[in-house]
Amino acid sequence: MEPLTVGWVVFSLMLGFVIALLPKLDRVLSLLAAVTSAIYAGLLLTASDPLPLTLLDRFGVTLVADSLAAFFILTNAIVTLAVLCYSWQSPKKAFFYSQLLMLHGSLNAAFVCADLLSIYIALEVSGIAAFLLIAYPRSDRSIWVALRYLFISNAAMLFYLVGAVSVYQHQHSFALTGLAKAPPEAIALIFLGLLVKGGVFISGLWLPLTHSESETSVSALLSGIAIKASILPLLRCALVSDDLDLIVRIFGVATALLGVSYAMFEKDTKRMLAFHTISQLGFVLAAPLVGGFYALTHGLVKSCLFLLAGSLPSRNFKILKGQTINRALWVGLLLASLSISGLPLLAGFAAKALTLKELQPWQTMLMNAAAIGTAISFAKFIFLKPNGFPSFGKAISSNQEAGQITSHALPQPEIAAMAGSALAPSSLATQNLDFSGTSAANLEPKAAATTPNSGLWIAVSLLLGSLVLANGFYGAAYTVDSASKAGFTIAAGWLIYWVVIRQSTVKLPQVAEEFDHLVGAMSLTSVVLFWMALSW
Repeated sequence: MEPLTVGWVVFSLMLGFVIALLPKLDRVLSLLAAVTSAIYAGLLLTASDPLPLTLLDRFGVTLVADSLAAFFILTNAIVTLAVLCYSWQSPKKAFFYSQLLMLHGSLNAAFVCADLLSIYIALEVSGIAAFLLIAYPRSDRSIWVALRYLFISNAAMLFYLVGAVSVYQHQHSFALTGLAKAPPEAIALIFLGLLVKGGVFISGLWLPLTHSESETSVSALLSGIAIKASILPLLRCALVSDDLDLIVRIFGVATALLGVSYAMFEKDTKRMLAFHTISQLGFVLAAPLVGGFYALTHGLVKSCLFLLAGSLPSRNFKILKGQTINRALWVGLLLASLSISGLPLLAGFAAKALTLKELQPWQTMLMNAAAIGTAISFAKFIFLKPNGFPSFGKAISSNQEAGQITSHALPQPEIAAMAGSALAPSSLATQNLDFSGTSAANLEPKAAATTPNSGLWIAVSLLLGSLVLANGFYGAAYTVDSASKAGFTIAAGWLIYWVVIRQSTVKLPQVAEEFDHLVGAMSLTSVVLFWMALSW
């Protein structure tokens, strides 16, 4: 199994380079890599014991292939397969698929690495690959969003690297177990890097713009799996000691509540999904021991929803409520939304039940409130009207929508000017933050929103089918108490949506998403982490 693990880690990265030499095989080689990862994840899930692997003794790479990593690897495989199906008939060139495999391979490496330095390298490679995928359309907006992501990511990982070196200085090892006796400043710096990179709490408010303004396929990748590259190391840190576990749980609860608070009032489909990614990362962190299963179900649902949202006629919920949508799209949105809301028969129910079962007493009420907020948020999709049903509300004209786009669109400066403004981009970032309506039209042709291709249906079928099959991972969730609690949570969320949220005109401020405030949030988070580490 050890040679197989090493070969599997290298395999996807190697194929990424091969695609550059054999561009005509780009799709086939990408498919081979994703299927290989799915098979390897299946082997790990059926293995009786975890597989620790150390290369070159204490100074080398430490790998741990266990069931926790298997859930993330399986998510990576299925989401990558879905994106491949979605993009199969698109005119994307070999470069896209090469970077897709670089991202896929580096994420796999991050999921099995168990030492601080190897995790750093894997996260940096995944960040560069994600940057290139975000910038793939080469429009002014996509390049600015990619540069913004890269700057925040690299700044966060510099803090992480300093913390990792500090751990080595005191423990003479990069092993994660060294965090139990590491100095407070090392713990604070490492956690700061992982929290920012993983889109957790206020330090993760870079995420909504990045995920919502990327291409549909890239948005599905980012929210479905790429964002979780830093989440698994946090889960492993939580398993090192009870003190670290408490820190992770606190940030998990705070993240779940922050993300769902924004998502409930968001009027843009892709931004709502992006904010809800923040919230669902909180659910993963709130119960570290079982976070892998929740990460799997969230990755499948969120990828499905982003792919479907990219085919809607508008990104504005107000417009969507006033017209009918393709019935097949609505069915996909319905099933995915019901799963993430926790309806039985879909894996989201089992994952939520398992997570709530593993919560500590002080977390229970807060996470139940976040679960109700989830039902409220996705009622926006559930209560859209498919073809053949009467629509609710008054439709907003296309001229109004176009006016919104014009007033909020990103200006067209020279690329060099955008890159040069990276240290002081307040005005550009502010204009780039308020994207109500269908600002993604600049990234993808609007005609594509009304004519979903066959690749979309294959991808959605794969994701939804996996959600049904994933119920088998925790069949014990199906009890009368769990099912009735899930029904009450969903009913309460829908009631609040119809009575309060549906007619609400509240729009939460986006000032915290501005570039300079994101950097400030890093500073505030570091202060909080130092205080928490020193209070032990």
